Amino acid sequence: MNGPAGAPGLSAAEAGARLREQGPNLPPRGRQRRLVGRVYDQLRDPMILLLLGAFVVIVALGDVADASIIAAVVVLNTTIGVVQEVRAANALAALDRMAAPWATVLRDGELVRVPSPDVVVGDVVRLEAGDIVPADGELVEAAGLQVDESAMTGESVPVIRGPGEDVLAGTVLTRGRGFAVVSRTGADSGLGGIAAQIAAAGVRPTPLQLRLARLSRQLVVLTVAVAALVLVLGLLRGEPLSDMVILSVSLAVAAIPESLPAVVTIALALGAYRMARRSALVRRLPAVETLGSVTVLASDKTGTLTEGRMVVQELWSPRGTWRVTGHGYGVDGELVAQHPDAVPADLDDLARDLVLCNDAHLGTPSDLPEGPEGTDVPIGAEWSVVGDPMEAALLIAVAKHDPAALESAATWERVDESPFDSETKRMTTIHRATGHEGGWLVVCKGAPEAVIGLLADREVAAAAELAATGLAERGYRVLAVADHRSSERPDDPDAGLVLRGLAALADPPRTTAEEVVRACRDAGIRTVMITGDHPATARAIADELTLTREGPELAEGDEVGRGDRADWADRVDRIGVYARVRPEHKVDIVDAWQRRGDVVAMTGDGVNDAPALRRADIGIAMGDRGTEVARQAADLVLADDDLRTVVVAVGEGRRIYGNIRKFLRYGLSGGFAEVMVLVAGPFLGIPIPLGPGQILWINMITHGLPGVAFGGEPADPADMKRPSPSPEQSVLGQGLLRQILVAGSLIAAVALAAGLLAPESHRQTWVFLTLGLAQLGVALSLRAPRGGFAWRSRGLEAAVLIAAALQVLAVVWLPLRDLLRTDTVPAADAGLVLALSLAPGLVLGLWQRVLRRRIEDRVDEVEDGVDGEAVDDVEGDVEVSARRG
Repeated sequence: MNGPAGAPGLSAAEAGARLREQGPNLPPRGRQRRLVGRVYDQLRDPMILLLLGAFVVIVALGDVADASIIAAVVVLNTTIGVVQEVRAANALAALDRMAAPWATVLRDGELVRVPSPDVVVGDVVRLEAGDIVPADGELVEAAGLQVDESAMTGESVPVIRGPGEDVLAGTVLTRGRGFAVVSRTGADSGLGGIAAQIAAAGVRPTPLQLRLARLSRQLVVLTVAVAALVLVLGLLRGEPLSDMVILSVSLAVAAIPESLPAVVTIALALGAYRMARRSALVRRLPAVETLGSVTVLASDKTGTLTEGRMVVQELWSPRGTWRVTGHGYGVDGELVAQHPDAVPADLDDLARDLVLCNDAHLGTPSDLPEGPEGTDVPIGAEWSVVGDPMEAALLIAVAKHDPAALESAATWERVDESPFDSETKRMTTIHRATGHEGGWLVVCKGAPEAVIGLLADREVAAAAELAATGLAERGYRVLAVADHRSSERPDDPDAGLVLRGLAALADPPRTTAEEVVRACRDAGIRTVMITGDHPATARAIADELTLTREGPELAEGDEVGRGDRADWADRVDRIGVYARVRPEHKVDIVDAWQRRGDVVAMTGDGVNDAPALRRADIGIAMGDRGTEVARQAADLVLADDDLRTVVVAVGEGRRIYGNIRKFLRYGLSGGFAEVMVLVAGPFLGIPIPLGPGQILWINMITHGLPGVAFGGEPADPADMKRPSPSPEQSVLGQGLLRQILVAGSLIAAVALAAGLLAPESHRQTWVFLTLGLAQLGVALSLRAPRGGFAWRSRGLEAAVLIAAALQVLAVVWLPLRDLLRTDTVPAADAGLVLALSLAPGLVLGLWQRVLRRRIEDRVDEVEDGVDGEAVDDVEGDVEVSARRG
């Protein structure tokens, strides 16, 4: 028998029967989506439905060529969206397979390893340091067992568990060993319950989806109204009903920006591709743009804003204090005395005791790029750690003081120990000297209140209590270390203890965390921290990351959990830190921000983060150390766990949203110009300024390649210097509608001028040529600022040149002239037509440059502290907000 007494385990046959009855030990997931379902979801997009309506109209008119173009756009849009979703699903499945754990169970009286999904209720599972608990269970045997429950609770410090206590699926043993009888598996486990909530939860529509849905409805109403107006005006002039019906329907088709779905999808796909190159996996394509609309970043603390591992940051002795430098488990760093009268010899005794009363081990530093010639270890090298992370942190601090002290166990042999437990809150080890001098040493390590109370010197005890309280108030976890040396083995290990010092540990902020918070603040994004840790610990991290500048108040989970929404929720904009938070509280916090109209991004890596990841407008999970449940709940997975990628993704989202707005400004101004020409032309002596085929041709070449090229335009540097627009705001807001009307009026004016200046028999040709070229000139005026001549960033220019060549070809090449009923333009008149065509783009381009210069000057004033008020340009396109201090 290899198992604990009284827990014989199951036979292989019984385990197999239970597996068939209970099902595999896997958390529930949403139903696997089929290809047909993915295609259907793509076709349900409002703009695609609008495009399909246009397709029906074109087919009814008998225009097979244009119908084929629209069909191609629909197919391309749908294919890109489906392929992206499938690729993301496959990548996540690969991550899951890599992370699939195993378990050691007692079957037929023997310990065997089985895949975790094969674990069933009643199995006796052996647990050792480093194991992932495969299912919920009750401990029947435990020896010095500690469990890292941060994935479930968010608490970064491991907790002690003993016989009769429960262990939860998904948690990790950091030290000790034991046996547990499985009580719940799969969906019945705590982990499974959270996964079930996620699988059942719906997905919120993104801000872009909401905006485009509103725009599509508005375009349908407007298009029908304009088509009806043109029809009525034509009939009043005495035009044939059949001709006016064809013209009105053609105008309705022309007024629809057919390329918008393709522009949106290609922009999102290119964004997803660029983000994948930065180790960010997009699970849902629209999530790329959602990042650009984020106004609140709610971040888990442990492992996200912090390194996720405890390190010693300060050592205290009755005769000195030392600051521990370096980062994480790095080999680099040293101990720096904080007072000139600190006694270095105190560190030698403290270091020895930290090594002896310790069950962790340090391995060889990891292989990283070699440092300068003559150095002992590579730059950036880290110690490999075996055992409890907190005890390993103590050893790393010792190594920074004196690496030779790590060999203290060779001089002092451990002969007895009292493991750390929840009652005594301390660990005691007894050692015998191995040298010829002999002697005994008792080392005690534990919570300050447990160790300091054993000291004989009350003056030292009082000083230690004061120091420990101060360190705890600064957010540190404090351990006290004392020892007693004697010539013979002591009868009472607790007698005669002498304090050697205090060790202050913390889970420090990532080196990049403050940079991320600052970048988000510059972009108008509020960062709040959510953690299950003690308020003092949370406050210390928040102060270090300057989070309390944005929200000086702190709220605790109990306050959130009471449902006092009239209290904490009403002051949510003043809260920067949430401490002692449970999983259900995180969902309440996300809800409270969303009720204020904010777009919330939630970052996390644990099972406890998953419900909030799904509830948030965009959930961001860590892919390297993140749990499977968190990855499944998220919209974006950071494969390298680098929070800076979130800032890059926000910039990518804003780039996409900006490019979509540019295309709308371009495409809708052209459609408005066409409407103006058709409505105003007859009143100026041009009865039919454009024929149906000419309208469709202009729409095809101006909305085709140039429209799609807008999706790949480079980012505007100003995008990350202004806050996100409200999700309730129309996509045509911030002055965009006014800009569309101005640009459309300029295009219409030059097109009508061309018609009035042209010979009477060539009026349609001049209007046709000028209208198309003027729209392409406007496209060039809307280019994003860029430097250099890299061809990769010149896609819009190339697309405009190709489209312009096709427009000219329509009045030069005989087959197209016959198809579109155009005439040649004499060389003597071509210059006039070209000049008229270039005028709108030149005017708008000059105005853009003047406007940008004014905005840059105002931004400089705000950043210099001259003006702390919001700065809005006269067109409403750029808004920069800043506050003093």
